[in-house]
Amino acid sequence: MIGFGLTDKGLVRKSNEDSYLCCLRRQLFVVADGMGGHAAGEVASKLAIQTINTRLNQKNNSDISSDLYQAALEANTKVYEFSQEKSEYTGMGTTLTAMAIENGRAYIAHVGDSRAYLIRKGEINLLTKDHSLVSELVRCGQISTEDAESHPQKHMLTRALGTGPIVQVDFLECEVDDDDYLVLCTDGLTNLVSEQLIKDAIINNDIKTGTVKLINLALELGGHDNITVIIVRI
Repeated sequence: MIGFGLTDKGLVRKSNEDSYLCCLRRQLFVVADGMGGHAAGEVASKLAIQTINTRLNQKNNSDISSDLYQAALEANTKVYEFSQEKSEYTGMGTTLTAMAIENGRAYIAHVGDSRAYLIRKGEINLLTKDHSLVSELVRCGQISTEDAESHPQKHMLTRALGTGPIVQVDFLECEVDDDDYLVLCTDGLTNLVSEQLIKDAIINNDIKTGTVKLINLALELGGHDNITVIIVRI
């Protein structure tokens, strides 16, 4: 297994509120896209990843799926409690897409609109579901996918980590095979770069070059947001 991650603040934002973890030794990979004023988003995303990292580092041959799920819940509690301690952090939160790989399976805990993809035999498949208002409207058939691209509330989340004392965490798992690619990314990439371009950049390059190419594609297309990408090849 090989993996590589990279983040960029983009061309518009003054700071980078994305955070990521790419730990091959423990086969743990996480992206988080923070939100909140006065650098609160950066604090939220970093705190969430630190919590996931600490919790998974403490596991002792226990069930990885349960550990990852509980780590996501603990991260929610940590971010929420921290937001209550200082007025400048009130209302802060973050997306979270965390993946652990063990014994030929990938386990993913997910909240928000960052994403996880599986690329297998030249096909790309979205594994996660966006927790955003526009995505909910598309799923309910109220607007089309095309309308969603320019919807004025495109960035409004319906679920985020740390904005309340309790959060619903999506949890999924899938088998992974040799030569599969797993991709974690924030919406700074997916709002600008199509799934076809994501797939092509990855399968036509080594993973480091592919990651850099995806960041550069998002920058070339406007770089309106922070951009984070992790690519793992099994």
